[in-house]
Amino acid sequence: MRAVLWLINTIITIYIWLLIGQAILSWLLAFGVVNRYNRTVAVIGDFLYRITEPALRPIRSMLPNFGGLDISPVILILLLYFLRILINEDLAPVLLEIAP
Repeated sequence: MRAVLWLINTIITIYIWLLIGQAILSWLLAFGVVNRYNRTVAVIGDFLYRITEPALRPIRSMLPNFGGLDISPVILILLLYFLRILINEDLAPVLLEIAP
């Protein structure tokens, strides 16, 4: 059971880093620091978009329009931190008591 909890915790951590990477890349593209027509940047950007957009889209649909400011990654990161703390602090002790 510890291995499953560790795996869930690790996946949440990796996803948080992917969200941060996607946000940073979008800023770099918006300010013209990196060239969006560079093949490597395009592949990385497409990967990050495809992996993060399914989780961000429902949050964006519930948020009001803030103009050019997108706070959906921040809200998702907070939700993922909450989920990780919920698993580690509340769920894990109960599951590890039951497991031999």
